[in-house]
Amino acid sequence: MTPPVVLTIAGSDSGGGAGIQADLKTFAALGAYGVSVITAVTAQNTLGVTAIHPIPIDVVAAQLDAVLDDFPVAAVKVGMIGDPAVAELLRDRAGRLPNLVVDPVLVATSGARLAETASVAPLVAYPCVLTPNRAEAGALVGRPVETAEEMAVAAEHLTGQGARAVVVTGSELAIDVLRHDGVTETLRGEPVATANNHGSGCTFSSAIAVRLAAGDPVPLAVRNAKRYVTAALAGGRGWRLGAGPGPLNHFAS
Repeated sequence: MTPPVVLTIAGSDSGGGAGIQADLKTFAALGAYGVSVITAVTAQNTLGVTAIHPIPIDVVAAQLDAVLDDFPVAAVKVGMIGDPAVAELLRDRAGRLPNLVVDPVLVATSGARLAETASVAPLVAYPCVLTPNRAEAGALVGRPVETAEEMAVAAEHLTGQGARAVVVTGSELAIDVLRHDGVTETLRGEPVATANNHGSGCTFSSAIAVRLAAGDPVPLAVRNAKRYVTAALAGGRGWRLGAGPGPLNHFAS
């Protein structure tokens, strides 16, 4: 059987734990065929990012057109954009980007600021599935987001701006808040005691895209993605890769 094609538009992580590398591992683990558009090349490892080289916008556009002109893309995950011009490009091509999932890579789980809100603003108003962590949700709505109640308020605010659905992730709390079709749900999971959580947000949004490509409605896609990330975190907690927070085991399940 021919697998569904899922596109990732994101930055490259030289350490392999997040970004394009995590996305493609997730696609493969869940039975999808992954294609990619690289928006930036980063020099990073488990200790942090030491350099970022944005890909010129014309090269990003050429990658995107090459993929869309040949592959039957069923879902798209957008990660690190960096340049607002890339967001404008994606908005202009949005009619060719089905089941769009946007992970607004602004603030890492560690708290490190990776980009400004202007880099994703053109896509927030598009009917996508938006998956910010609490810090990113706070940056997008302009106020701190910490508690489940604040996560719910932020999710409602962002769907009011046009997003198809919003999942504010609670990271180590294993509590996520989903807003979809006017309904807010709190999704509680089992926290996994592990230091190896690098790339968990990328993995979550990529898993949602795969499940949407497979035909899941949004709430089911989110729940299935949450279960997958939990298994990947548990599967990699015994790994010792690098001196900092290590990657997930994308093939644990």
